[in-house]
Formats: sequence, C-alpha cells, structure tokens
Amino acid sequence: MNKLHGRSVLVQDGNVDRALRKFKKKIQESGLLDDLRNRECYIKPTTERKLKAAAAKKRWQRKLRDQELPKKMY
Repeated sequence: MNKLHGRSVLVQDGNVDRALRKFKKKIQESGLLDDLRNRECYIKPTTERKLKAAAAKKRWQRKLRDQELPKKMY
C-alpha cells in the first residue's frame, strides 16, 4: 500500500467526487486558501489597520445589538 504525505487523497472505487471533496476539506483546514487570498494583492499597512478597526467596530456593534432587550410591542 502506498503511503501518501502532505496534501494528497486516495481515490477509492473510482469515486473522484468524494476524493475531491476530501481534498478541498484538507486544503480548507490547512488555511492554504486563506493565505493565498491574502497574498493575492498588496494592502498598505494603513489601509489594513483601518479595515481591522472597522471590523472590530462592526463586531462590537453587533455584540451590543444582540444584548439589547426587545422593544415593547404595545
């Protein structure tokens, strides 16, 4: 039996679709796609800080909104 290392998947019983799904899951879990998307284009450090601050503000607003009491319906 062949031992496979790294990001490879065995095709069993000619079921390529199943092997492809397993391969995509492995790649997703390893974080390789996220890394490639981040390296796709250069983002200036100031822009990156602004994006992170905006995302943090959005998370905070969402957290506050979820903690609000429901409005009275009368």
